[in-house]
Amino acid sequence: MTISSSLNASVAGLSANATRLATISDNIANSSTYGYKTANADFHSMVINSSRGTYSAGGVRTTTTRMIDQPGALLTTANATDLAVRGRGFLPVMTQSELISKSGNYTMYMTTTGSFRTDEDGYLKTSTGLVLMGWPADADGSIPSYSRDTTDDLVPIQIQTNQFATEPTTEMTIGVNLPATETADTASGTALPLSVEYFDNLGTSQSIEISYTPDTSAPGLSNSWNMTLTDSATGAVVGDYDLVFSDTQQYGGTLESVAANSGGAWDPATGILTVQVGPNGDTMSINIGAQHSRSVTVQLSDSYGPTTISKNGFPVGNMTSIEIDANGMVRANFDTGITRTLYQVPIVDVSNPNGLYALDNQCYSPSDTSGSFFMWDAGDGPTGDVVSFALEESATDVAGELTELIQTQRAYSSNAKVIQTVDEMLQETTNIKR
Repeated sequence: MTISSSLNASVAGLSANATRLATISDNIANSSTYGYKTANADFHSMVINSSRGTYSAGGVRTTTTRMIDQPGALLTTANATDLAVRGRGFLPVMTQSELISKSGNYTMYMTTTGSFRTDEDGYLKTSTGLVLMGWPADADGSIPSYSRDTTDDLVPIQIQTNQFATEPTTEMTIGVNLPATETADTASGTALPLSVEYFDNLGTSQSIEISYTPDTSAPGLSNSWNMTLTDSATGAVVGDYDLVFSDTQQYGGTLESVAANSGGAWDPATGILTVQVGPNGDTMSINIGAQHSRSVTVQLSDSYGPTTISKNGFPVGNMTSIEIDANGMVRANFDTGITRTLYQVPIVDVSNPNGLYALDNQCYSPSDTSGSFFMWDAGDGPTGDVVSFALEESATDVAGELTELIQTQRAYSSNAKVIQTVDEMLQETTNIKR
């Protein structure tokens, strides 16, 4: 009967608009929730085949969808570990319960933003218990090749704020001006000293003691020197070289040749020689200047002094801060000026973000409809980059939700009016019997 179908359709309309009202109230309630994705209620008509000039109302049904692929605006904060993904993708996280269980077989949970702080154990965690995940770096700061379609290689990011770090010296540039007059046969032949500090593997300050001895055996100016390098850590001579300088009009005062009596050979193209320092015989590259180069070691006039002394390496330092760059690299800064990479946070992507399971605390997990996940380097492939000092605001448009609220209220009232009308019509039908 068409009157009965009208009643049923209106009841379905009340239920559908109640569902829509629930999504609107949820969106408005979370208008200030960081990372919240709006929920939409879509209506679908139910059509019943009619015949012989009659029409039966099928009513309406609803499906709700979480619009996970719609990002909110980014809000600047003052915390370096407030993170948001700018563009497509998610940050990998784990729950606090999984961290406590330490099962090692972690579920892939994802979020687009989070205010991460170190807890009592140093884990980067939100106030709701989501722990940031990443790939650990090697001791030299490089990121190995990890599996990108499984969580097996991901670990919870743990920052030890009281940790120390040092960086040994592996490269050094030593530039001096040697007085040409000291190579005359009438000169005293006194050796000229130079001490250059370096840091060993334990961060201890050591030094390379250098002695430049002029060759005064030849008539006139020999333009030749002997350079001896002694390691203070062992007291041993680690390099002995004969330096010959050019006296031509084009290259006067520059290195012409370097002969190695001991130590690594000199490369005339780069100016680098290698020596073995420390009790372990670690390799150190020393740049004394390329052939005919005027920028490092030269022999000019009658004054002696260093012109270029530089090296890498630092003594033991305390960690002062943590930063996360756009590529997801988690780096620790130390008060000695060094920066060390600790982890890399990948960006997780799925084929259909709106098909993810929506969980508490703006957290999501893969489903059959979302497709399998894959982890990219931030800013690589289809994914966006990581923004620190930022949080993603709620994607709720309050003005739009209030407009829909008015429409829903009117639609609900209209369906209720239809039910009232059907009731009156059925009452009239009943009165016919009287």
